[in-house]
Amino acid sequence: MNDASRTTLGGVGAAVIALGLIALALSAGWLTGAILDGHLPKCPTACASSAAADSTTKPASGVLGTSSTPEATPTEPPDFPYVSARSIAVIDAGCGALMFGRDERLHLPPASLTKLMTAAVALDRAKPNTMITSDVDGAKLNDETGSTVMGLRPGMELSLLDLLYGLLLPSGNDAAIAIAEGVGGSEEQFVELMNEKVESLGLEDTHFTNPHGLTEDGLYSSAYDMAILARYVMQNETLLQIVASISWQPRWDGPPVWNGNEFLTKYEGADGAKIGYTEEAQQTIVASATRGGRRIIASLMRSQDRYTDAERVLDWAFSKPSACP
Repeated sequence: MNDASRTTLGGVGAAVIALGLIALALSAGWLTGAILDGHLPKCPTACASSAAADSTTKPASGVLGTSSTPEATPTEPPDFPYVSARSIAVIDAGCGALMFGRDERLHLPPASLTKLMTAAVALDRAKPNTMITSDVDGAKLNDETGSTVMGLRPGMELSLLDLLYGLLLPSGNDAAIAIAEGVGGSEEQFVELMNEKVESLGLEDTHFTNPHGLTEDGLYSSAYDMAILARYVMQNETLLQIVASISWQPRWDGPPVWNGNEFLTKYEGADGAKIGYTEEAQQTIVASATRGGRRIIASLMRSQDRYTDAERVLDWAFSKPSACP
């Protein structure tokens, strides 16, 4: 190829490159103008993932493992102990102030913590000396569901007070059913009363479907709600005395009922309130203790070691100044 041909080709190549650059510039200018005019999204590729995330349907508040309101990720105090529980709420019972929470509004199965509400509603509606006739066979219930029971038999007549001890000490599901039927007319009607009480107490993350706490769809609560419920329960002198008792002799020909809550004998100042367990809920506890006239309530859900967790949390809380004015 001679020099003239090279020159011609070089000129053509340069012209092509120049035209390409001009076209690219015009394209960029149009795109910029389009963006500024609002015709195109500012990040057509990158925004796709965030738009998809924003359009994701939020889980309903009743779904287990969710919260009704978005919560900021909590920052644990540097001296807060290791606790195995998935969800924690610690309140100063004097005023109900939250001292510490970890996923405290997370919806989880409460297991037998449910019975705190059963007891509260029962005493709202009936006196302790109200006599109730049981239609429940505790032994059969235990065989069929693995329920903890106080030992009721069909036709047995006991006072509401005796049934409340059977409900809260050995965590009798048979007592829960007998109370629901005796006070509410049926389990279904009594559960309606329980959920009315949920609303009146402002428990935003709780819904009941039965009076005993065996896992069912739609049955959920949160550590925070259970702490607030326990505070309410322990303001009732009758229930306060029950949850702090080690044993009780009902007026029947059977043996005493014993409290399954070992925390009462493990921790200085312990005075209630309730434990629970199902395979789905794992270990749950609302633990109350009073020292120097100050009561603190720790609610722990989905724990692997509820008594150690409760001891550590309460030790930490008692080392802090009161959260109440």
